[in-house]
Amino acid sequence: MTEKTIPMLPCLTLQPVLDFYTVLGFEVTFQQNSPNPYAVVQRGGIQLHFFGMKRYDPAESYSTCYIRTDDVDGLYADFRTGLKAAYGRIPARGLPRIGPLKDTSHGVRQFLVTDPAGNCLRIGQQTSQEHHHRPAPKGTFSRALHHASLFADSRDDPAGAAKIIDRVLRTADERPTPVQLLRLLLLRAEAAGRLGDDETATSALAKAAGIHLTAQERESAHDDLARLEELRG
Repeated sequence: MTEKTIPMLPCLTLQPVLDFYTVLGFEVTFQQNSPNPYAVVQRGGIQLHFFGMKRYDPAESYSTCYIRTDDVDGLYADFRTGLKAAYGRIPARGLPRIGPLKDTSHGVRQFLVTDPAGNCLRIGQQTSQEHHHRPAPKGTFSRALHHASLFADSRDDPAGAAKIIDRVLRTADERPTPVQLLRLLLLRAEAAGRLGDDETATSALAKAAGIHLTAQERESAHDDLARLEELRG
């Protein structure tokens, strides 16, 4: 016996969604406008179905699905290349957007893509047989980064992530390392962007850009610095 699960995701209108997935390298394999708007896109073993829904608000969407792959780095690179070619930049805020590629605390390397309809695709590759979240680090700022990342990604709660970061950055008797501060500010900017708070996002990115890093710190924060440039672009 063979089974296959195919997600059916909502959208207000089909065409912007189909155009977006075409940019990501998907093929539109089916489309109809009546009796109800419906379409199918496919790339390799990934198949997604979409249906039109009146009075649908992408900004209020909670629709999501998980896609497992054995080449998450390859998909991430391909998606970024397609987005850069289509938009002239890599959209990191608003709709649509693509998040950073991260190694999670539950043994998965993953990134998130949110389409114009607000549907979130979590695309990941298993890196460990242990699926439980690893314990949070003991350091004040490492711990805050750990929990804020969980709120932002696993719980899809940017407001919760923002509260954690704002609270730890007000710590008076302890200072983060420059790299920790960079990562906290980047995550704060991403959370603000998802919440529509452009002023806070811009401020956090400006502070992140002003952090002085040694050559060794810049090497360890290579991915973070690349993300900073994307968010400021």
